[in-house]
Amino acid sequence: MRNGWSIPAAGALRAGAVGPIASFDPGSTPGFDGDKISGAELLVKRGEELAGLQELLYANGRAGDHRSVLLVLQGMDTAGKGGIVRHVGGLLDPQGLSIKGFGKPTPEELQHDFLWRINKALPPAGRIGIFDRSHYEDVLPVRVHNLVPKSEWEKRYDLINQFESELVANGTTIIKCCLVVSKDEQKARLAERLDRPDKYWKFNPGDIDERAHWDAYLEAYQDVFDLTDKDSAPWFVIPANRKWFARLAVCELLTTALAGLDLDWPKADFDVEAEKKRLAASD
Repeated sequence: MRNGWSIPAAGALRAGAVGPIASFDPGSTPGFDGDKISGAELLVKRGEELAGLQELLYANGRAGDHRSVLLVLQGMDTAGKGGIVRHVGGLLDPQGLSIKGFGKPTPEELQHDFLWRINKALPPAGRIGIFDRSHYEDVLPVRVHNLVPKSEWEKRYDLINQFESELVANGTTIIKCCLVVSKDEQKARLAERLDRPDKYWKFNPGDIDERAHWDAYLEAYQDVFDLTDKDSAPWFVIPANRKWFARLAVCELLTTALAGLDLDWPKADFDVEAEKKRLAASD
């Protein structure tokens, strides 16, 4: 067991390892044997490691390395995507981070194919990008609400696989996380937003309407996992009833992925000793 993880997060949370999403327990902590207190302590420690790895990635990007990292966050309303952005993204240096949220497409975006707006938001070399929702919206709510014909959204799984394969080939490491909250927990979180004036801004009446499509969303998510979970661009299923665990899990996955890049500090492109002498001789 390493710091509470009896099974590495990348193995315990992989979509293919957790079983059908319809029977998944959103209150579980797969692979982690610690509690909330130890989880909070580990998040701080791993966050420090993550920040150091991010600096390495950023430094290499400045030196011409083309690699980048993309964290994709999907999940039902109230699942905690924004919390991940704040609490995991908040561990990182903003200059090496790009964050993009994808809502309803704009009129301009609708004039292009569904990947057009995604391409525009990809992280540049040396950066970590976080997508709050993503291109998967076009096979999730689009599918559930029949916004385009089935013959059209069915083709998008292959297009997404091809798109992600090209990203990986060009140096982007992709980590896809689906935050799963239970229907009862979602109801409690929506109720809290209605009970607290400081949460009104987060409430969307449409979130209640979406609850009627719960089973259709589970079916759509299952197809996403079955058709687009690839070793090169894996899906991880994150139980989100316990916010502390969801944040720890995503931090762990991101840290592990960055460590796997085996980065080192870029070599100096100048004569270090000569510059030391020049500095010593300067006023």
